[in-house]
Amino acid sequence: MHPAKPSPPCGGRGLGEEGTARTDLAGPTPTRRALLAALAVVLPACAVAQPQPDLLAWPFALPELPGNTAIRPLGGIEIDRVALGFGGISGVHIAPDLTVTVVSDLSHWAEFALSLDAAARPLRLTLRRTGRLRDGGGRILPRGYAGDAEALARLPDGDWLVTFERWHRIRRYRDIGGPGAYVEPPPGLERAPANAGLESLAVLADGRWFAIAEDLALPEAPGLTAAWLGGPGAWLPVAWRPAPGFFPVDAAPLPDGGALVLERSFSWLAGFSGRLTRIGVAALAAARPGTVLEGEELLRIASPLPVDNYEGVTTVLHQGRQLVALVSDDNENRLQRSLLLLFELTR
Repeated sequence: MHPAKPSPPCGGRGLGEEGTARTDLAGPTPTRRALLAALAVVLPACAVAQPQPDLLAWPFALPELPGNTAIRPLGGIEIDRVALGFGGISGVHIAPDLTVTVVSDLSHWAEFALSLDAAARPLRLTLRRTGRLRDGGGRILPRGYAGDAEALARLPDGDWLVTFERWHRIRRYRDIGGPGAYVEPPPGLERAPANAGLESLAVLADGRWFAIAEDLALPEAPGLTAAWLGGPGAWLPVAWRPAPGFFPVDAAPLPDGGALVLERSFSWLAGFSGRLTRIGVAALAAARPGTVLEGEELLRIASPLPVDNYEGVTTVLHQGRQLVALVSDDNENRLQRSLLLLFELTR
C-alpha cells in the first residue's frame, strides 16, 4: 500500500523526464525511513525559502556558526522535486568543474551545473540531464527492491559506483545513464537489514574504497556497524563506531587521504538531526582486520541550520577552497525538502 500522493512542497510546475507536465507522481514504497519521515511533523514545510514560478531550484542563506572554526556555512539551494520529476536524493558528487550528480532511492539520477559567486556562495543549480538507473543489460531498474540507490562515488578513471539497498549490491557505470555492471560487494553485506545496507561509499585518495553499512550489527561488538576498506578481491573487514543514536549514511574522500562520514539520527521528540565527522589518513592507513574506526565531529546538523533527512555528502577542491556539500532525502514527503547545503572546510 502506498501513502497518499504527495503535493508540491511550495507549488511550481511539475516536469517529467521529457519536459512534459507530470501528474502521475505516486507515493514511495513504505520503508523504515519513509515511515519515520511521514511521522516527523516537527519539520515545517517550506521553512527555508519560497520558490519562484518555473524555477527548479532556488538559493538561500545559511546562518553563521559561532565557535565552529572547522567548517563555515556558505549557503544552500532548495530543489523542487515536482519540477525535477523525483525526490529521494540519497547520493551526491561534485566535480571540480562544479558539475553536481545525484542519485535517488527511486532509481533516478540527475546532473546539474552549480554556479557560485566570488565568495563561493551558491547562486543557482541548472539541470543538464536526468534519467533512470539501469542494470547490466541496459534495462531500467524499477523503483523499490531493485532500484533503491543510496550512495554515489567516482573512480579515478571517471566511472561511477552506485550502491543499492534492499537488494544489496554495487554497480559500476561508465556513464551514469548507461548500463551498470555488477561489482563484487563486501563480504557479509548480504546479512544487512533490507533498509540498512550500504549507505556509505567513498573512493579514497590512495584508490581504496571505504564502505560502511548503515546498521549491520557485529555480534561481538555492540554499538558498531560493519565497514570495509579495499575493493573487489581485496576487501578488508573493519568496523565503524557512530555516535550513540546515530547511523552512518554516507562518506566522501578528502585530498589528504582522510574521509568525511555523515551520520543521521531520528527521535520522536526532536525529529531528524545529523553530524558530519572526519577520520584522518593515519587511522585509515593503519587499519587491520577488525579495526574500529570512528570520526571526529566537525558539524552538528541542528538548529539554526535547516534540519532534514541528510543522506549524502561530497567534497571538492575549488579555487583553493575545500568545499563540502550535504543533500537531504525528502522521502517524497510534503513536510520535507530536497536541500543542498554548501560549506567550506577551514581546517
